[in-house]
Amino acid sequence: MNDRLLSFLGLCKRAGYLISGADTVIKSMREHKALLALTANDFSDNSLKNVRKAAEEYKVPLKTLGYTKDELSFALGKHCGVISVTDKGFADKILVMLSEE
Repeated sequence: MNDRLLSFLGLCKRAGYLISGADTVIKSMREHKALLALTANDFSDNSLKNVRKAAEEYKVPLKTLGYTKDELSFALGKHCGVISVTDKGFADKILVMLSEE
């Protein structure tokens, strides 16, 4: 992974299109606001199971990043292991960036 993705995620957060935390991410999926969900590579298995179930149920793409929770938290300025993106343009660009790595 590259730091460009972390910087872009920070921009997405500042623009107000990023939701963090397992419960709020699942809620955003339930409300059909989440267009993409991303998890840290050391996200807990129990929480991941719940997020994965919601992602499958609401047909939200779920990707695991090559970053730890600490790296992701540092980039976003908030402790988190899972995030969702609520803007189509940002979600599409993140998917492109993930495919380029």
